[in-house]
Amino acid sequence: MNKLHASFAQAFLAGLVLCTVATSAQAQTAALAAPAAAEAPKAPFTFFVTSTGLGKGADLGGLAGADAHCQKLATSVGAGGKTWRAYLSTQAQDGKPAVHARERIGTGPWHNVQGALVAYNVSHLHGDTLDEARIGNALNWATALTEKGEPVKRAGDKPNEHDILTGSLPDGRAFVNESADRTCKNYTSSAAEGAVQVGHFDRTGRVPTALSWNSAHPSRGCGQANLVSTGGAGLFYCFAVN
Repeated sequence: MNKLHASFAQAFLAGLVLCTVATSAQAQTAALAAPAAAEAPKAPFTFFVTSTGLGKGADLGGLAGADAHCQKLATSVGAGGKTWRAYLSTQAQDGKPAVHARERIGTGPWHNVQGALVAYNVSHLHGDTLDEARIGNALNWATALTEKGEPVKRAGDKPNEHDILTGSLPDGRAFVNESADRTCKNYTSSAAEGAVQVGHFDRTGRVPTALSWNSAHPSRGCGQANLVSTGGAGLFYCFAVN
């Protein structure tokens, strides 16, 4: 009987050891798998607000200069492999037709550097349908980050820099039926006179139009000091077209 009891004891201990080893292996496997499950891939980085302007007010060197600035900033954070465009409209001038911001930024979707959605497509971005207009896009103070992933100074911050250059109507098109300057001579002027249409990335202000991300009000001049006086810094939106 003693030999029998000893055999049972040895078998029990062997099983216990195997069970412990198996449990430990399963725990290690689960621990290794947990980070992989938690780290879902981020959506591609395709939208940002410029961290800096060009320092010359609304004189960006035209659309070409603005696009180059977007590309430069994107490249500085490792996203230069995409083609970036500034969200800016121009007015008809010197025999050249107007350019609409909505037609130069690709098709979407657009996400900020942290992977947060800004808009699914051009229609969603501008609220083209009734449902899209009711729901709205996801561009706001929390998602409109710079290429570095930093927040832009909004209303209530010092200084307030929520004015974003767009030269656009709420639907993303140019001011084609207006003789007044709404683009600071298509982003080539830093004079005290003239104006550029701006949006509020934080959708904040005292009048209904101030809630618009792309068409809140015109600036009071085109120089850097003029833009600063109305709550801006010469910043603009950049979208990846591919």
